[in-house]
Amino acid sequence: MQSNDARILRGAAMIAAPVGIVATVVSVLVDGEKGMIGALAGLAVVAFFYGLGFAALMRLTRDRPQVAMTAGMLIYAVQILLMGVFIIVFKGTTLFNGKAFALTLLVTALAWIGGQVRHSLAGRMLYVDPEPSAPTRKTEPAKSAATDSKTGKKVVASADSVGGPAAKTGSSDGT
Repeated sequence: MQSNDARILRGAAMIAAPVGIVATVVSVLVDGEKGMIGALAGLAVVAFFYGLGFAALMRLTRDRPQVAMTAGMLIYAVQILLMGVFIIVFKGTTLFNGKAFALTLLVTALAWIGGQVRHSLAGRMLYVDPEPSAPTRKTEPAKSAATDSKTGKKVVASADSVGGPAAKTGSSDGT
């Protein structure tokens, strides 16, 4: 996962978590234990579907970034559809308060989406590969100095022509 993606995921969770906690507290105050169970179930559904959807989107776009918009819209549509199915399936349950479940699911999902949008727009993501604007400076090849064993003079040669015709001989004082 790229650092931009992690920042967006973290930002969405940081905005959705307090909203989910407030919705859970309100549900507990309104309906007690059943409200708390419903709110926690709604919070868990949002965290599961949006976390899984984000991971799927990152996996799909890792090798093919050109499909990001299509994949994002498809994943979003599937998330909304599955959350609607959860609301319909648990509509008449007696395990928890269905209204607390649905309202917590709705406000937490909206907060998650808002967090993703906010951090996507606020992040400074590059959309092209950066190239240096100034030309690169060519460096000279490294030079080495050695002493010729026959004459006792220093031999200075560049790294790309060691032992070749470009080698210069000079006196022992470097000239």
